[in-house]
Amino acid sequence: MEIREVKNNKKEYLSLLLLADEQENMIDRYLDRGIMYVLEDDGIKSECVVTDEGDGILEIKNIATDPEHQGHGYGKALITFLEKTYSTQYSILQVGTGDVPSTVLFYEACGFHRSHRIKNFFIDHYDHPIYEDGMQLMDMVYLQKNLSV
Repeated sequence: MEIREVKNNKKEYLSLLLLADEQENMIDRYLDRGIMYVLEDDGIKSECVVTDEGDGILEIKNIATDPEHQGHGYGKALITFLEKTYSTQYSILQVGTGDVPSTVLFYEACGFHRSHRIKNFFIDHYDHPIYEDGMQLMDMVYLQKNLSV
Protein backbone atom coordinates (compact mmCIF):
# COMPACT_ATOMS: atom_id res chain seq x y z
CA MET A 1 0.00 0.00 0.00
CA GLU A 2 1.28 3.44 -0.97
CA ILE A 3 -0.14 6.92 -0.37
CA ARG A 4 1.04 9.64 -2.70
CA GLU A 5 0.26 13.30 -3.25
CA VAL A 6 -1.48 14.33 -6.48
CA LYS A 7 -0.28 17.74 -7.63
CA ASN A 8 -1.62 17.89 -11.18
CA ASN A 9 -4.75 16.74 -12.98
CA LYS A 10 -6.73 16.25 -9.77
CA LYS A 11 -9.96 16.02 -11.79
CA GLU A 12 -8.60 12.74 -13.15
CA TYR A 13 -9.99 11.29 -9.90
CA LEU A 14 -13.42 12.92 -10.26
CA SER A 15 -15.31 9.63 -10.08
CA LEU A 16 -13.87 9.00 -6.59
CA LEU A 17 -14.30 12.63 -5.51
CA LEU A 18 -17.97 12.51 -6.49
CA LEU A 19 -18.54 9.56 -4.15
CA ALA A 20 -17.95 11.87 -1.18
CA ASP A 21 -19.30 15.11 -2.64
CA GLU A 22 -21.76 14.52 -5.43
CA GLN A 23 -21.89 18.03 -6.88
CA GLU A 24 -18.88 18.96 -9.00
CA ASN A 25 -19.11 22.72 -8.45
CA MET A 26 -18.85 22.10 -4.69
CA ILE A 27 -15.66 20.07 -5.28
CA ASP A 28 -14.33 22.94 -7.40
CA ARG A 29 -14.55 25.22 -4.35
CA TYR A 30 -11.71 23.39 -2.56
CA LEU A 31 -9.90 21.16 -5.04
CA ASP A 32 -7.37 23.72 -6.30
CA ARG A 33 -6.48 25.02 -2.83
CA GLY A 34 -6.46 21.54 -1.29
CA ILE A 35 -3.76 18.92 -1.05
CA MET A 36 -4.89 15.65 -2.59
CA TYR A 37 -3.67 12.17 -1.76
CA VAL A 38 -4.48 8.83 -3.35
CA LEU A 39 -4.03 5.45 -1.74
CA GLU A 40 -2.82 2.74 -4.10
CA ASP A 41 -2.93 -0.95 -3.33
CA ASP A 42 -2.77 -2.82 -6.63
CA GLY A 43 -4.65 0.13 -8.15
CA ILE A 44 -6.20 3.27 -6.70
CA LYS A 45 -8.55 2.41 -3.87
CA SER A 46 -9.11 5.68 -2.02
CA GLU A 47 -8.50 9.44 -2.09
CA CYS A 48 -8.68 12.46 0.18
CA VAL A 49 -8.36 16.24 -0.08
CA VAL A 50 -7.32 18.40 2.88
CA THR A 51 -7.24 22.18 3.30
CA ASP A 52 -5.67 24.58 5.75
CA GLU A 53 -8.57 26.34 7.51
CA GLY A 54 -6.37 28.58 9.68
CA ASP A 55 -6.04 28.57 13.48
CA GLY A 56 -4.20 25.23 13.40
CA ILE A 57 -7.08 23.38 11.72
CA LEU A 58 -6.54 20.94 8.86
CA GLU A 59 -9.87 19.96 7.29
CA ILE A 60 -10.68 16.81 5.36
CA LYS A 61 -12.83 18.20 2.56
CA ASN A 62 -13.22 14.94 0.69
CA ILE A 63 -12.39 11.33 1.50
CA ALA A 64 -13.71 8.39 -0.46
CA THR A 65 -12.97 4.74 -1.11
CA ASP A 66 -14.05 2.87 -4.20
CA PRO A 67 -17.26 1.03 -3.22
CA GLU A 68 -15.80 -2.38 -4.13
CA HIS A 69 -13.01 -1.81 -1.61
CA GLN A 70 -14.86 -0.20 1.28
CA GLY A 71 -14.51 -1.88 4.65
CA HIS A 72 -10.88 -2.86 4.06
CA GLY A 73 -9.32 -0.09 6.15
CA TYR A 74 -8.33 2.25 3.33
CA GLY A 75 -10.21 5.27 4.72
CA LYS A 76 -8.74 4.68 8.17
CA ALA A 77 -5.28 4.33 6.61
CA LEU A 78 -5.65 7.74 4.95
CA ILE A 79 -6.72 9.33 8.24
CA THR A 80 -3.77 7.74 10.06
CA PHE A 81 -1.47 9.03 7.30
CA LEU A 82 -2.88 12.57 7.71
CA GLU A 83 -2.40 12.40 11.50
CA LYS A 84 1.25 11.35 11.16
CA THR A 85 2.01 13.75 8.31
CA TYR A 86 0.47 16.85 9.84
CA SER A 87 0.72 16.38 13.62
CA THR A 88 3.56 18.90 13.92
CA GLN A 89 1.90 21.51 11.65
CA TYR A 90 -1.70 21.44 12.90
CA SER A 91 -3.39 20.95 16.24
CA ILE A 92 -6.80 19.80 14.95
CA LEU A 93 -7.95 17.50 12.16
CA GLN A 94 -11.53 18.34 11.23
CA VAL A 95 -14.16 16.93 8.89
CA GLY A 96 -17.63 18.13 7.93
CA THR A 97 -20.14 15.52 6.85
CA GLY A 98 -23.79 14.62 6.71
CA ASP A 99 -25.32 13.63 10.03
CA VAL A 100 -25.72 9.96 9.11
CA PRO A 101 -25.05 7.31 11.78
CA SER A 102 -22.77 5.10 9.64
CA THR A 103 -20.55 8.03 8.63
CA VAL A 104 -20.41 9.65 12.07
CA LEU A 105 -19.66 6.27 13.68
CA PHE A 106 -16.75 5.76 11.27
CA TYR A 107 -15.19 9.06 12.29
CA GLU A 108 -15.87 8.46 15.98
CA ALA A 109 -14.16 5.06 15.68
CA CYS A 110 -11.16 6.97 14.24
CA GLY A 111 -11.05 9.15 17.37
CA PHE A 112 -13.06 12.18 16.22
CA HIS A 113 -15.68 13.87 18.40
CA ARG A 114 -18.60 16.10 17.45
CA SER A 115 -17.73 19.78 17.40
CA HIS A 116 -20.49 21.84 15.80
CA ARG A 117 -23.03 21.86 12.99
CA ILE A 118 -24.20 24.13 10.20
CA LYS A 119 -27.98 24.03 9.93
CA ASN A 120 -29.42 23.30 6.47
CA PHE A 121 -25.99 23.22 4.79
CA PHE A 122 -26.99 20.57 2.26
CA ILE A 123 -30.32 22.29 1.55
CA ASP A 124 -28.72 25.72 1.08
CA HIS A 125 -25.61 24.73 -0.93
CA TYR A 126 -26.67 21.89 -3.23
CA ASP A 127 -28.96 22.15 -6.23
CA HIS A 128 -30.70 18.85 -5.46
CA PRO A 129 -31.53 16.76 -2.38
CA ILE A 130 -28.60 14.63 -1.18
CA TYR A 131 -29.32 11.20 0.30
CA GLU A 132 -27.03 8.88 2.22
CA ASP A 133 -28.14 5.55 3.68
CA GLY A 134 -31.70 6.45 2.69
CA MET A 135 -31.65 9.69 4.73
CA GLN A 136 -31.85 13.17 3.22
CA LEU A 137 -28.89 15.23 4.38
CA MET A 138 -29.77 18.58 5.88
CA ASP A 139 -27.21 19.77 8.45
CA MET A 140 -23.44 19.52 8.12
CA VAL A 141 -21.99 18.07 11.30
CA TYR A 142 -18.35 18.81 12.09
CA LEU A 143 -16.14 16.36 13.92
CA GLN A 144 -12.67 17.12 15.23
CA LYS A 145 -9.66 15.21 16.45
CA ASN A 146 -6.74 16.67 18.38
CA LEU A 147 -3.42 16.11 16.65
CA SER A 148 -1.17 17.46 19.38
CA VAL A 149 0.16 14.83 21.73
